[in-house]
Amino acid sequence: MKKVIFLVSTIFFVSIIMIGCRSSLVVRDRPYPPSYERPIAPGPNHVWVTGEWVKRGRGYIYRPGYWSRQRGGHMYYISGHWQSRRQGWTWIRGYWR
Repeated sequence: MKKVIFLVSTIFFVSIIMIGCRSSLVVRDRPYPPSYERPIAPGPNHVWVTGEWVKRGRGYIYRPGYWSRQRGGHMYYISGHWQSRRQGWTWIRGYWR
């Protein structure tokens, strides 16, 4: 029983440490995406994946949006967004739901 409690507590603390080690890049000013027109959907089962900001060095670069087929079991795409932090802004990536 002591081994099980030790193992569970070790896994718990290691996962807490790993979550804390997640690198989030903070920038002083929130950048705005370039303006462009969305192309026409290539088919009825496609979902628009909005543009994303990708970490590069000490900043972000913009990756334009694109059409993607729906991914198995996922109905739509939740767009990424900027989140305000005490020191500035950080990008929260989009994901499939």
